[in-house]
Amino acid sequence: MAKRTVKDLNVAGKRVIVRCDFNVPRKDGVITDDNRIVMALPTIKYLVENKARVILMSHLGKVKTEEDKAKNDLSCVAVRLQELLPDVKVTFCPVTRGAELEEAVAALNDGEIVLMQNTRYEKGESKNDPELGAYWASLGEVFVEDAFGSVHRAHASTVGIPTNLKENGLGFLVEKEVTMLGKAVDEPAHPFVAIIGGSKVSSKIDVIDNLLKKADKVIIGGGMAYTFAKAAGGTVGDSLLEMDYLDYANKMKEKAAAKGVKLLLPVDNVVADAFSNDANTQVVPAGQIPDGWEGLDIGPETEKLFADAVKDAKTVVWNGPMGCFEMPNFAHGTEAVAKALAETDATTIIGGGDSAAAVNILGYGDKMTHISTGGGASLEFLEGKELPGVAAANDK
Repeated sequence: MAKRTVKDLNVAGKRVIVRCDFNVPRKDGVITDDNRIVMALPTIKYLVENKARVILMSHLGKVKTEEDKAKNDLSCVAVRLQELLPDVKVTFCPVTRGAELEEAVAALNDGEIVLMQNTRYEKGESKNDPELGAYWASLGEVFVEDAFGSVHRAHASTVGIPTNLKENGLGFLVEKEVTMLGKAVDEPAHPFVAIIGGSKVSSKIDVIDNLLKKADKVIIGGGMAYTFAKAAGGTVGDSLLEMDYLDYANKMKEKAAAKGVKLLLPVDNVVADAFSNDANTQVVPAGQIPDGWEGLDIGPETEKLFADAVKDAKTVVWNGPMGCFEMPNFAHGTEAVAKALAETDATTIIGGGDSAAAVNILGYGDKMTHISTGGGASLEFLEGKELPGVAAANDK
């Protein structure tokens, strides 16, 4: 069922609450990457141009102590927003409830913005406290969900507010995410190739399970591949290994074979004698890693194998890097996959988190069809789970 979007809502002269994802990285209180703020601008500009009175909400960091509150104050985002929207009045309200917030909202004119303090200042936020959701909802007349990075969490600001506000829908960012990921997973053009990387099999079980039902090929890389190598009777030295998942790895291979899905695993690895960019390295066949060495990347033969596997693809979904890409000497496999995707005609969807960071760091971001802004949310989407923040939006 399609969801209502901001364009389906009557916003002129109305107080519109927008849940954004302004969880931006900072160093010494200075924003180091404003991408998440920039991604929210289309929805915010649309509301301003259509004379809404805009109330923005977001979390920032984890807030457990008073020290966390000081560290994760949202005022820096208000400053950046004002710079990005020089012709719009942006006011920051330093509290999350009470007279000061209510007065700031009441003072709004059409086309003006107030940004509320970090939602996680409220303990009830992550518990989806009904009283808090109802209170925040009372500040507005319309709700717009535009924080894809948070829609997998049933919090007061993502689910509590729309439960209490009948007039609600999705912002442009969340609409795009749901459309792109939905098409890739539910109606992919074939051949459909899924690339699953990252460190642990345990965190990707449901993703592999769900994609084995839909994909023509599933490629496994990253740290999780060593569990598959060990399960096949290989030696993995000091590589990342989940002994509890050896049976699961073998069952996945059997399941893929039964469904006629080609499951591709590394055939060689770059191994190191220490977890360091400056360690000694060598290339060894997969499953033949000597004691005292650990696998930190896929090897050159695997790069060719994986690149060849996506050549004729029509849809590729990629979640998780091929190795320890944060260290330049072990970023080669991840870069080879990114380059291969950049050279295909396929619809390429990068599922947030580390794979999104890797693609952007390595300079291939603009060559991908879609890079998800939410690691956890895109992972749950790929698992086939319902996202509470999306489910809470009104159907069309």
